[in-house]
Amino acid sequence: MPSPRTAPAVPAGLRDPVEHVTEALERLRADPYGAVVSLDAERALRDAAALRTELHRDGPRGPLHGVAVGVKDLIDVAGMPTRAGSAVRAEAAPAARDAPVVARLRAAGAVVVAKLHTHEFGLAPTGDVAAEGPARNPHDPARIAGGSSSGSAVAVAAGYLPLALGTDTGGSVRIPAALCGVVGLKPVRGALPSAGTVRLAPSLDTVGLLAADPGTALAARVALGAGAGPEHRPGVVRVGLALDPYWTAVEPEVRTAVHRAAAALDRAGIDVTEVTTPGIEELAACYMPILGPEAHALHTRTLARRGGDYQPESAAGLALLADAPPGEHAAALRTARDLTARLARHLAGFDAVLTPVTRVRATPLGARLVDVDGERSTVAAALLEPALPANLTGWPAVSVPVAGPGRPAGAQLIGIGPGADERLLLGLAALVIGDTASG
Repeated sequence: MPSPRTAPAVPAGLRDPVEHVTEALERLRADPYGAVVSLDAERALRDAAALRTELHRDGPRGPLHGVAVGVKDLIDVAGMPTRAGSAVRAEAAPAARDAPVVARLRAAGAVVVAKLHTHEFGLAPTGDVAAEGPARNPHDPARIAGGSSSGSAVAVAAGYLPLALGTDTGGSVRIPAALCGVVGLKPVRGALPSAGTVRLAPSLDTVGLLAADPGTALAARVALGAGAGPEHRPGVVRVGLALDPYWTAVEPEVRTAVHRAAAALDRAGIDVTEVTTPGIEELAACYMPILGPEAHALHTRTLARRGGDYQPESAAGLALLADAPPGEHAAALRTARDLTARLARHLAGFDAVLTPVTRVRATPLGARLVDVDGERSTVAAALLEPALPANLTGWPAVSVPVAGPGRPAGAQLIGIGPGADERLLLGLAALVIGDTASG
């Protein structure tokens, strides 16, 4: 099997689009990790040829001109079915049109080459339950890639593509990014359109990006619009290092990665200060009362008609969501809103908070229990718990790969408030990556 490598960003005008797309398709065809659901080779090569002509005639549209991009199979791509990792959608007709986020990337000159693996309907963070089988981690194929944007993370980590689209409801972009060692950006809630995506929990769902490096993520984020933050930020940048027990209960290698990221930022002149995050456990407790009723409502009719077409683990999980007490969902939304406002006041003056992305690194395929800091946990909880608060607040967050021995681990930078600066978060990520990769 090929060793994992990071595909380089493709600066505008420096690569021939046809050559680049052809190479990407060749790598995707040879994928041994289960990342690829289907290829759109004919259209991709046709689009690449048109972009080559345009490049020679008019110059590049921008940094994504001719760049090969993959799309998680929860997001519509015109002419390709959206199967969502499920036999429930085995006979799905091809999408009539691109989801708006896909259309925006095409308008920026990107070339969509493939639909990529997802955990079935985005229902869990492991990435190893789908009609197509599991996605495998390129760093160790016997371990999970993380999910639910599993194929997007694998395609970038294995060097097939520099950029892929994912979705993030409780960490589904950032978790696989951390486990596979790539950059994962969850933008501020509502910044990117969710039309044309298979929803899991509309109150929490966010379209996101997985990229080989922060610069590629930023180029894509700017191309998608709705503002990623100012180009230049005056004054001292302040980052809070979160040290509540909620954040520090992680395996030693993850703790080391977070502290290496903090040290890298400190060396770069960033003001890194230890902070607390009051109410974080109460906030996290709102997650399932919000997600559960929304996910069950979206699936209840299909479960009744085609329950046998779900993967058994998915069907069992959805069944557990059936009996939410009346009023719990609305109460959880109110509580999350109030705790978010309290947390924003407490962290006023900080630009970001530094935390782990997950409690553990990639676990073996099929494993459902793991030891974390001396305590037994489900793998799902160990992956989700540090990531899901950013979905409840709606604030932007980026998973930053921190170089180190063994399996990849990620640090998380969470912007403070709905107006948080995604450009700044990616700039901080670049500082961490540059420092730890050379250290």
